[in-house]
Amino acid sequence: MSAAAATATAAAPEAPKKKSKKLLFIVLGVVVLAVLGAAAALFILKKNTAEDDYEEDDGHTPVAQAKTSKTAPTFLPLENMVINLADPGGNRFIQLGLTLQLQDAVTETAVKSYLPSIRSQVLVLISQRTTEELLVVAGKEKLANDIIATISKEMGYAMPAEKNADGTPPRRTRAAPNPVQAVLFSSFIIQ
Repeated sequence: MSAAAATATAAAPEAPKKKSKKLLFIVLGVVVLAVLGAAAALFILKKNTAEDDYEEDDGHTPVAQAKTSKTAPTFLPLENMVINLADPGGNRFIQLGLTLQLQDAVTETAVKSYLPSIRSQVLVLISQRTTEELLVVAGKEKLANDIIATISKEMGYAMPAEKNADGTPPRRTRAAPNPVQAVLFSSFIIQ
């Protein structure tokens, strides 16, 4: 029994050492993976912020302007409008709900002060359209861009030229962003 007892005492200390080595390797592996994951996340975040800092701005698309703004946009819903369209016979009309996406609350206050003349200009603009123009997606996009241009003109904001006098596209320059970022349609019914 003494030999068996000596063997049992010798085996007992070796078993916990093997477990502690496995546990040590597991803990070290988890720590190394955590450090690598944190380093990768930091690298990706730095790369994304560096791209945002040096990204060229078209100045033409509302999405590009929304990405570069530091504050959340403000939305200004306009009253629904019912407008006769320029179709032959004059029996077609549109019920239209618009919401303006503005740069900030200061712009919202400025737009509200011009709202009667803006609404009048938008009514005149839409009354010149036909049903065929407004039923296609390209027509809706053109209408939204024309409304932005009309509001910008009414408020004195500069709009970038789409083409030069000779018909060539303009050289892209960094212009001040238009505070009217987008026109959103909340209802669009043609009857």
